[in-house]
Amino acid sequence: MDWQRYTLLGGIVAVVLALIFQWNEFKEQHTPALDRETVIRSESRGTETTPHANTGDSDVPQLQSQTGSDQGEQKTGRQLISVTTDVFELLIDPRGGDIVKVALRKFEEELHSPDRPLILLNQTRDHTYIAQSGLIGQNGTDSAAGRPLFTVAQTQYALSEGKDALTVDLTLQQQGANITKRFTFNRGDYLIKVSYLVDNTGDTPWSAAMFGQIKRDDREPPVDTGIGVSPFLGAAIHTSEENYFKQDFEDIAEKPTRESVEGGWVAMVQHYFLSAWVPPQDERNTFELRELSNGLFRMGFTSPQVQIPAATQGELSASFYAGPKDVYRLEEISPYLDLTVDYGWLWWIAKPLFRVLHFIQEHIVSNWGWAIILLTVFIKALLFPLSAAGTKSMARMRKFAPQMKKLQEQYKDNRQKLAEETMKLYRREKINPMGGCLPILLQMPVFIALYWMLTETVELRHAPWILWIHDLSAKDPYFILPVLMGASMWFMQKLNPQPTDPTQARIMQLMPVMMTFFFLWFPAGLVLYWIANNLITIAQTWYINKQVDAGKV
Repeated sequence: MDWQRYTLLGGIVAVVLALIFQWNEFKEQHTPALDRETVIRSESRGTETTPHANTGDSDVPQLQSQTGSDQGEQKTGRQLISVTTDVFELLIDPRGGDIVKVALRKFEEELHSPDRPLILLNQTRDHTYIAQSGLIGQNGTDSAAGRPLFTVAQTQYALSEGKDALTVDLTLQQQGANITKRFTFNRGDYLIKVSYLVDNTGDTPWSAAMFGQIKRDDREPPVDTGIGVSPFLGAAIHTSEENYFKQDFEDIAEKPTRESVEGGWVAMVQHYFLSAWVPPQDERNTFELRELSNGLFRMGFTSPQVQIPAATQGELSASFYAGPKDVYRLEEISPYLDLTVDYGWLWWIAKPLFRVLHFIQEHIVSNWGWAIILLTVFIKALLFPLSAAGTKSMARMRKFAPQMKKLQEQYKDNRQKLAEETMKLYRREKINPMGGCLPILLQMPVFIALYWMLTETVELRHAPWILWIHDLSAKDPYFILPVLMGASMWFMQKLNPQPTDPTQARIMQLMPVMMTFFFLWFPAGLVLYWIANNLITIAQTWYINKQVDAGKV
């Protein structure tokens, strides 16, 4: 009996949902805690002495044969320099002046954890992700043999209220030169200027080149991306042939990359966030992506050598970005850096969609959930002429379904005659059997582009909508939205003609259940889009069906 079948199906669904809840609880309880403690490591020593040496042991790139000695390592260790701004909690190692930790104060590690800002860069016992910079060449301070130990006036710096900028100076006395490594932080900005101020006190020219690099292992960040979503994790640069050339860690290990371009940038990309070195844009810089022998990866640049005459001052500088994938800010920093917000091959559709979504949120509703719904309405209105044609064709097929069924029963033993009579019916009633498919296919690129746009939009991270939805980038904790999506999909099917083949009809009936299961782990923002899209399609289909039934279309 039907009631027994439905009772059994309901019981199976209840058991599956209970198992899902239990799995989520188990996963949360057994997820290893993130190691937040920053440690100081001794620098590697190596013998790399040529520009193209590939031993991978050196901690810094090499311009020419360089030798050096460890410059002042203290037996008692060293204290990290703490820098706090309105957007950063940051640690700098006086050994080399490397940035060994970056925590983003405006982004929580987890929802409702304001005391734990998201850690983007860090050097812990089991994880390395740091930003290094230095000087190499004839008078360089960094070499394969060691890194310089800077001195600093204090070990704690903070951006004061009412101040828009903070500078942190690390100093080093070199034979014939006084060098200041200066970090400049600006309020509300994730871009850090790193400058080397060189006072050449000697009687010969001073010459060196600046390098900047991101050193990282291949450990994936602890991000729950759900099913079907696999954001890119790896390095990216701007090359002479590609505006956005990306390599994951396996690609880098298999084939290192070396490229020289005017300007350019090198970035470490992950879901929602990135770090990037941006050297001077008016110089020809050399970029390198490769694996080191210790299992780490180096993604960096080297600028041309600068010569500072005797008894004069000069400056070498670059910028380092560590923060969210803010499309508008990345566009300002360097050409094509905004492509690290990776919308895939349909970026040319996704970028305009994001700008519309951002405009709606910024100027109309001030809520990303409602902005997604209004964007869906905007897209459906834009594509209405296309989708309406397909809906009308489907409505006509639904209207004349009884006649088609009668023909199938009448000519069930004569397929050729059935095909002839069916085509006559199509021509007489102006039915296009492909009319419902073509508009859907033409709309698919828009839907795919919107999917990736919502997946890559950092503004949705921890963005609430209403009631129980506190994070549009995470799955619905109670799976209410996926169930509503499945119900709307089922109702939408009922408004369209059903397949005449029993097997196809059975598969179509299972589709809402299957899609509901897949959408259980999708970000709530994406599920919200599909619900809005389905509801608008239901209203549109119902209206057109009424028009066709009344003979008005």
